[in-house]
Amino acid sequence: MSLALGVNIDHIATLRQARRASFPDPLAFATLALACGADYIVVHLRRDRRHIQEEDLKRLCKKFRNKIHLECSYTPEMQKAALALRPYSVCIVPELPGEVTTTGGLKFTPAVQKRVGEMTAALQKKGIKVSLFVSPAAEDIRTAAKLGADIVELCTRDYSEATTQKQAQKLLQDLALSALLAKELGLEVHAGHGLDYTNVLAVADIGGMACMNIGFAIIARALEVGLPSAVAEMKELL
Repeated sequence: MSLALGVNIDHIATLRQARRASFPDPLAFATLALACGADYIVVHLRRDRRHIQEEDLKRLCKKFRNKIHLECSYTPEMQKAALALRPYSVCIVPELPGEVTTTGGLKFTPAVQKRVGEMTAALQKKGIKVSLFVSPAAEDIRTAAKLGADIVELCTRDYSEATTQKQAQKLLQDLALSALLAKELGLEVHAGHGLDYTNVLAVADIGGMACMNIGFAIIARALEVGLPSAVAEMKELL
């Protein structure tokens, strides 16, 4: 069975924002990625607006609403934006000041659980599927289920940064056990962060996986072979 592929196009906007230019256009590249095999387009609307802007998200949702997977933090501002533009799904992620990229799964303190639970309910009320970005740990999977999430996205950062085969195998086992628990709790299972053409197969082989969300590796590969080939190569692996 082929897994779904979500292509993150944030770094198309990163290149544009580096010059504050009007191109490259994320919408054009989203259109191309979908035509070449992507199942979803993933974008992260960050508080510092370092790449994707609200106008990008508005245009993407207008043309491809049922294919847009929005990543955002659990702030009231982001909740308001998601409710206004209504993408197909929203992945609630942690966001730390000054981070280069997301550093791990949500830290479910009581305050975070309350806020995430409120946002989850508000989004679902408008028909938006909700995913929570979590570490591959049983306690976090159970918390996501308790908060009413539809999906968990397992953070694969530690696995992707493993420096030995033994370490990678241990982290794969954690991902596999987390996926099994998530399925038992009725959650759809996605995975993402740091996945590339060399390490994705082992994660894709885990039973119960539904979707891989991958951005940086695909955009970097596109610089060599073009986006159509980069997306097609990843889709073929899945």
